[in-house]
Amino acid sequence: MSARTWSEEESRLRTAICRVGKLSYDRNYIVGADGNISARMSDGTILITPTGAMKGFLEPVHIAHVDMTGRAMDDGPKPSSEVGIHLVSYQERPDCKAICHAHPPHAVALTIAGVDLQTPIIPEIIVTIGGIPTAPFGTPGTPELPETIRDLVRCSDVMMMQNHGSVTLGANLMDAYKKLDMLEHTAKILWLAHVAKGGLEPLAPDLVNKMLATRSKLGITTRNTLENQCGVDPPR
Repeated sequence: MSARTWSEEESRLRTAICRVGKLSYDRNYIVGADGNISARMSDGTILITPTGAMKGFLEPVHIAHVDMTGRAMDDGPKPSSEVGIHLVSYQERPDCKAICHAHPPHAVALTIAGVDLQTPIIPEIIVTIGGIPTAPFGTPGTPELPETIRDLVRCSDVMMMQNHGSVTLGANLMDAYKKLDMLEHTAKILWLAHVAKGGLEPLAPDLVNKMLATRSKLGITTRNTLENQCGVDPPR
């Protein structure tokens, strides 16, 4: 498809995907051809990074365009081989408009080491996203992988896939990227604390509850995994 035929919305989102790809690459959240980024347009179709591409060097014309089954909408680039992660997320979350799948190194390392990222330790995370649940291992490049996150997507905007990478959902592309940024920053702090102390102690439940109670006063209404016990009890 020629850029001359893109709507204003499509042109804007293609450009934004490229920007988020460069930000993620520059911050070392993805390397090589890792990861994938998508946005859902108002007509329900999806713009997504192409298969095998280095996300830090994309141009708007490189972005693939698919429907909600993953079928190509034009004769442009083929979508990421992990498009299923995005399709499952959009199916389960009608409110979600953008998704970042990345391989943030500290966060991935903590899943490999068995450190629970859902543990309530950092106040800013407790109040906003709550914690970061981890999906069981799924084989990359197979239908098994997206199914591992289906339940978590229903109750969390931020999650890890065991030994693999992260998935962050947003109301727009920068919101999804912001949550990726928060995730890796949190993982770095927990990594340093774990190295310095040799273990991580959660904050006391009464302190956690006090912080969660401030959400309404602050006008925070997004999903919070400590409130809904995402990844602990059956998702609501």
